[in-house]
Amino acid sequence: MTSPPSTVPAFKEWSVIVQALLEGEQILDIRKGGLHEAGRHFGVQSARAWLFPTLEHQREELLKPAYQRWISAPGETTEVGQLRFDGWADVVGVATVTDLEVLDALDGKVIWSRDYVESRFRWKSRDPLFVLALRVHVVDEPVIVADDESYGGCTSWVDVAGLPDPGRRPSRPALSDEAFAARLKGAADAIPGGFSLPTPT
Repeated sequence: MTSPPSTVPAFKEWSVIVQALLEGEQILDIRKGGLHEAGRHFGVQSARAWLFPTLEHQREELLKPAYQRWISAPGETTEVGQLRFDGWADVVGVATVTDLEVLDALDGKVIWSRDYVESRFRWKSRDPLFVLALRVHVVDEPVIVADDESYGGCTSWVDVAGLPDPGRRPSRPALSDEAFAARLKGAADAIPGGFSLPTPT
């Protein structure tokens, strides 16, 4: 009897945001729980995960004008039924935001439009907005695995069959240690209380 393939967690985000993370344009991700997550509440399920690019909900007008062209720019493609993973990330900090004014301080640190970030903040207003600090690594060779309909839907975390342990793949940091430390400090200074270490649920 053949054992099922092992799974490695992957963190879903718009394809254009994954590109921004891989290119070092931003180190932050901003979240509230997806419709298919437990209790519709966000949680950090893994401190290390592959970056899973998705086109779900991605729209040009929700980005700052300088980055809107990234959506229409041709990129690397895979065959139908396949997924391509170009990098992975360590979640090195987690913060929650309940004050709308903090979004102004974070505005220059993400490629989403200010209005879109505020819409995420206001959705499910009783829940805080999560800000994740991600140390991103770009793999030397992309990893291609089979797609599956179970990976779809509004959820942040997906267990993807066939993905290797990201730490064992040859890779390079998206930013130098010095550049990342400076970005991380700037983000932490913008958030009251700064970042805490993740506690995977």
